[in-house]
Order: sequence, then C-alpha cells, then structure tokens
Amino acid sequence: MSIKQYMAKKWAKRVVKKTTLWANNPIETQRKVLLALVRKASKTGFGRDHDFDSITDYASFKARVPLGDYERLRPYVDRVVSGEKDVLWPGKPMYFSKTSGTTSGIKYIPISKESMPTHINTAQNALLHYIHHSGNSSFVDGKMIFLQGSPIMSVTNGIQTGRLSGIVAHYVPSYLQRNRLPSWKTNCIEDWEQKVDAIVAETIHEDMRLISGIPPWVKMYFERLSAKSEKKIAELFPNFSLFVYGGVNYAPYRGALEELIGKQVDSVELYPASEGFIAFQDDPNSDGMLLQLNTGIFYEFVAADKIHEENPIRLSLEEVELGVNYAIILNTNAGLWGYNIGDTVSFVSLNPYRIIVTGRIKHFISAFGEHVIGKEVERAMQETLIKHEARVAEFTVAPEVTPESGLPHHEWWIAFEKSPKDLDAFAADLDRAMCDQNTYYDDLIKGAVLRPLVIRALAADAFEQYMKSIGKLGGQNKTPRLTNDRKIADALKNESLKQ
Repeated sequence: MSIKQYMAKKWAKRVVKKTTLWANNPIETQRKVLLALVRKASKTGFGRDHDFDSITDYASFKARVPLGDYERLRPYVDRVVSGEKDVLWPGKPMYFSKTSGTTSGIKYIPISKESMPTHINTAQNALLHYIHHSGNSSFVDGKMIFLQGSPIMSVTNGIQTGRLSGIVAHYVPSYLQRNRLPSWKTNCIEDWEQKVDAIVAETIHEDMRLISGIPPWVKMYFERLSAKSEKKIAELFPNFSLFVYGGVNYAPYRGALEELIGKQVDSVELYPASEGFIAFQDDPNSDGMLLQLNTGIFYEFVAADKIHEENPIRLSLEEVELGVNYAIILNTNAGLWGYNIGDTVSFVSLNPYRIIVTGRIKHFISAFGEHVIGKEVERAMQETLIKHEARVAEFTVAPEVTPESGLPHHEWWIAFEKSPKDLDAFAADLDRAMCDQNTYYDDLIKGAVLRPLVIRALAADAFEQYMKSIGKLGGQNKTPRLTNDRKIADALKNESLKQ
C-alpha cells in the first residue's frame, strides 16, 4: 500500500466518524440549520420582507415563507444580478451558476462563500466514504477524469458566472491536480464532440482509475476510446475500478457501459445541483444516497401529487415516510427560500435518511390521469432489458392522445444498443412491467381506455443527434425520460423520417 493510499484510508475514517455524528442526530441537526439560516439572513431584503426576526421554529417559518420556483424568487434574484447586495443573503454571491429552464429562460443561481465549500467537500466525502466501506483506495495512485462543462466564466456585474461543473473545476484540490484529467486546455473546449475527441487523445495511454460524469456522455467517451483502440475499456485501463456518476439513473445505462468496459466496476452516485449538493451514496452496500443535513440546507417536502395545489402541506424531515414521492424544497445558505428545484425524491431509509431521485415534477405523463413518473418507466425498462438480454442507449416516453387508428397509448422511443430478439414480446413484457409499477396505468389498460404501449425503435445514436440538433449535446444536459407532450417525440419522428 502506498503512502497516498494509507493516508486516504486514515482520512476516510475521520470523515465517516464526523458524518455519523450528524446522521445519528438528524432532526436536531436540521433544526439548528434552519435557525442559523434565518438569523444570518434576517437583515437581508428577503428577511425583512418576510419577518425573519419573528421566526422561532419551523411552524413560524412556514407561515412566513411561501413555496415557489425560480419565477417566484426572480424579482429578488434580478436585484442580485443587477449588483445589489444583502438581498437574499448577506453581501453578494461569489458566483452565479448559469442554467437554462423551460419556462424561466436563463436562470442565475447564486452561490455564496458559505455554500461554495459544500459543492467541493461533499463530492470529496463521497469518495472517502467509498474508501472506508470498500477498502479500495487504489484509485488515488492513478489518473482520474471528470467529464464536465467548460471552466471558462463570464462576469455579471462583478460576479463570476458559469456552469456549476465549470465553477467546481476551479477548486480541484492541489493533491489531485497531478492526477486529474483532462487538461485545462481540453476542458475549455466548448464543442462537445471536439472535446470528447481531445479527451480520448489525452487519456488513451494513461493509467485511468476513476472516471466520473453523466452516464450517457461517459458512454460516448467509452465508445470513442474503443473505436480508436479496438479494445475494451478494461483492456485500455486495467486499473479502472470506480465510476462516479450523477444527474440520471445509472440502471438503464449499466448494461451498455459494462459491455463497453468488459467487466463490472464499483460505482458511487452523487446528487449535485446548482442550488446545493443534496446527497451522496455513503455506503456502496446500501440503497439510496445520504441526505446532507449539516451543510447549510434546510429541507422541506411536499407530496408530489399535491405540489401544484394552492397551499400544499409542507413537511419537515421528521414527518416524511418511506416510499412516498416528494417534491424536494430547499432553503439554503446562498439565499434560496422555499425553493422548489423541480426534482422528486423518495426515502428508502429513515435511519439514516437516504433518498433516491424519482424524477422531475415537469417530467411525467398524465394525459389520461395515470401520472407515470421517471422512476416507474426506468424500473420497468430495466426489468425488461434483463429478461430479454437487451441494451438501450437512451429512451423517452410520450403520450399519443390522437393516434391515426386504435386507442390512445404511451409511445416509447428507444435507441437500442442491442435489440431484443422479439420486439413484440419485449413490448408486451414492458407493458406488463408498467402495469406493475403504476396501478392507474394498469386500470386504464384493463379498462380499454388505453391500448398497450407502442415501441418506436431508433438508431443507436438517435438521441445524440437529437441533442446535437437542439444545441444540448454533452456537458450536464440530459434527455427527459418522459414528457406530458409530444415535443421530443415529434422531433425524434422527424429525425427518423430523414434517415
């Protein structure tokens, strides 16, 4: 064991011990976080407008701070963006994480000096927890790659502005700089396809041991490595032992990635967001990700099917239940208050509090009252892929409300890496799995309101071409698993007709 590995294991033991202290005292930890946030922001514009001085507990906080998304906070954010200080949080932000939304256009998410360390330390702690529980620290002696956005930033009224992954790239610890790839020059390439080719050239002869990124874009990197070398990834990188991912569910991509790799490798899941680093997989032997309770975020939860009500019931951590689909609400040390980030989660453990991401509030199908969510289509797909020994590159689901003939149905657009031997049998099994996942869908099928789902098979690179056509190839961009309209489905249909 090298000195580096030995020190990593010692450090990991200390970090796990600290985590255990707050994870074993979750409710009091969150209570302290809430009161600290309110005290700190009491003299800000938002704090005065919402009478923070009179808040003494969660009940009084709920009574004064409304729920909402970016549009509700936008008047305050616009003041921050214009250069005003002490609006949502004391002083001015260190950074703006610039993102795009379907309804809000460009969004400027503030990152404060208090919140910035969380984005760095939580990812680091995830690796240390993995080392502690698995005993594997060998990757610290080799090269690591983080597929991320460009670190080049602009300036907005004196505030550095860029993508979250690009901002984080400026904070890679010095002890990792010599191990880290790609180079700064390559990381700054904006065009994703050119960037992947440059990363392949830089890494193909290196001792890569840890690879991190969103699964579909890591898959693209692996495909180009294999095409250039005519080898499996495990042959190129025999010491590759850890895949770190976030942003999307790994399960639908696992088969295709492991086929490219040529062996199974350990994985660690992260849940980062521009609004805060929410959770990470703290134990490779346990389901779900540990909710970060002591990092300056106070969490609230609203039953996902009630989130659009005028005054939905808001729950604190101590009120949540296992298996319920919740919209997750953040109150942060960057000045986001009652903020619905648009994600839905479900708790798989209450001791400690571990979650899985189940989808997006806006990404669902309920054209017929079924309210199908991302977790359900992903689980149904995974079960069916295993049964039929098939693999997919990507897929999305949309409703077909007015078909040319027959009953309405759900339409699955699937880019197969390895097609099933019998597509009709695959579709039938997939539909049965969906009925098992969603009782409302099952009732609609049995009641002949809907016909069983229809599969539209696509070329393996169809979704890459689609994302390229809308200017969202690579980086942190993800294809929605399902939508309640046909915007993506119709675009895919048009692309397939051109082929």
